[in-house]
Amino acid sequence: MITSLNPSELSLGQLHGILLGSVGPRPIAFASTVNEKGISNLSPFSYFNVFSANPPILIFSPARRGRDNTTKHSFENAKKHPEVVINIVDFSIVQQMSLSSTEYPEGVNEFEKSGLTPIASEIVAPPRVKESPVQYECKVNEIIELGQNGGAGNLIICEVVKIHIREDLLDENLRIDQTKIDTVGRMGANYYTRAHGDALFEVSKPLSTMGIGVDRIPEEIRNSTILTGNDLGRLGNVEELPNETDVNEYRLTELSDLFVEYEDKPHELEVKLHERAHELLTIGNVSEAWMTLMTFNN
Repeated sequence: MITSLNPSELSLGQLHGILLGSVGPRPIAFASTVNEKGISNLSPFSYFNVFSANPPILIFSPARRGRDNTTKHSFENAKKHPEVVINIVDFSIVQQMSLSSTEYPEGVNEFEKSGLTPIASEIVAPPRVKESPVQYECKVNEIIELGQNGGAGNLIICEVVKIHIREDLLDENLRIDQTKIDTVGRMGANYYTRAHGDALFEVSKPLSTMGIGVDRIPEEIRNSTILTGNDLGRLGNVEELPNETDVNEYRLTELSDLFVEYEDKPHELEVKLHERAHELLTIGNVSEAWMTLMTFNN
């Protein structure tokens, strides 16, 4: 069953909760700005992402407050002094980052409140967060106000002019090691997620290959009650099916005991083969999974 909702019929709180509870995890822009007096402000925003590499563009959105329609200090600072440093948040500073989101009065230095260390930027005026693993110095190219009511976003379009990366995160090709950066993402309510350990997994991008697609998978496999959608996606990403000779050899060398045991129970045999294929797909062995499935009617 699906619940279908019209956004115009929801309260702002309900709509906000649904959006943030389903669109996630969201990266966090830990943005430092300065006001016209040069006083620093530091605040996190999870309406944030990278949108272009050439030019390098990051966008974050300090939305209007839903309760009273006021705007955030970061937004006002960016309008008056169009520079910002976007600091990436890792697990080691997530509690301090959260503390900095407290609604302190204007002029209060969130670096001091959070216990984080400001260090001078090289091109822009706002300071960087020393503890952040990656820091982007940016010029603000444009600010787009999406509305004038509470909850409306304000897109701050930032062009990266300098990048600072902790050296231990980089390999010789300047690629960031995803097993080391330990970033966090924002979820709904008070929940976060950590990109670390078992939470990380790889999915090969089909950029240089042309997979056969799920529609080319035989119907009896495609309609399996055991194989998952992810399993079918892996099976559909191969460019060609195993040949009959390889399938027969695999049946004789790897599956002979199974075929003997269930010789007079074809339905149970099919179930066992699908279960075995699922296990193989779970560990990334797509070739053997295909051969396992194809032995049934071979």
